[in-house]
Amino acid sequence: MNLTHRHVEVFRALMLTGSVTRAAELLHSSQPTVSRELARLEQVLQMNLFDRVRGRLRPTVRALALREEVERSFIGLERIAATAGSLRHFAEGRLSVACLPALAHALLPEATRRFLARHAQASVTITALESPLLESRLTEQGFDLGLTEQPEAPAGTTRLPLLQVDEVAVLPAGHPLLARRVLRPQDFAGQPFVSLAPEDPYRQQLDALFAQHRVQRVLALEAGSAVTVCALVRQGLGVAIVNPLTALELAGPDLQMRALSVRVPFHVGLVLPELRAPSPLREPFVAALREAAAAVRVRLAGRRRAAR
Repeated sequence: MNLTHRHVEVFRALMLTGSVTRAAELLHSSQPTVSRELARLEQVLQMNLFDRVRGRLRPTVRALALREEVERSFIGLERIAATAGSLRHFAEGRLSVACLPALAHALLPEATRRFLARHAQASVTITALESPLLESRLTEQGFDLGLTEQPEAPAGTTRLPLLQVDEVAVLPAGHPLLARRVLRPQDFAGQPFVSLAPEDPYRQQLDALFAQHRVQRVLALEAGSAVTVCALVRQGLGVAIVNPLTALELAGPDLQMRALSVRVPFHVGLVLPELRAPSPLREPFVAALREAAAAVRVRLAGRRRAAR
């Protein structure tokens, strides 16, 4: 069956217009040419596609059934053409971002809002992955860019600093320690403490800090993410130390933040794949990320001033 794209174009034009004359105009062709193409199509398919009724073409049942498949094909082609055209002018595109769950919850929404305000036709896909799967997927060049807390760049990528702030304490409403503006490690002695999972590097860093100051906490609860830690604290089940991004997003009447007298740095790095062709949308999104990071620093500074 020697069916060609031209046959399909002629068939679709005839289905849309209902006449050879109008189909010829649509195809920028002549009536005799369209009539010949239709005759060849019916010969190739070995079926009658149209009945001639008072100078017009009436589709047969078989033609109506065939139109459904043809339209699906043309929709696909039109979408490809539209996407190619928009990419040519950088008006539209898709950007894929991978990050830790905490960053998908706290930093990326603000950056995405800023980015889409300038690139309304763009699409952004955010994939939250835990370490070390996150670093593995970034090494595989699976995303346009990534955000990580790891100090080293995954293989095959470049890491740029994005944000460095300090971890903060979170406490439930009415807790006695809220009377203090800044909390020392000794203030946590004997307190029910909600920890991250034992394998989390920040959990290990905090355990070492309290061991150094010989502070014994009541370690009854553990959670796999800072969001869950804050949810447990909000229920009055203990106090905790978490990254300030999550704390800022969840802080409110039932969850209060306090600074620490000792610094526990929280780093966010921007990871760029070295082998993947850079998207034209990558640099605008990086700029939005840097703006969002600066906004976080301003919010944290404002809270510190308000707590004095």
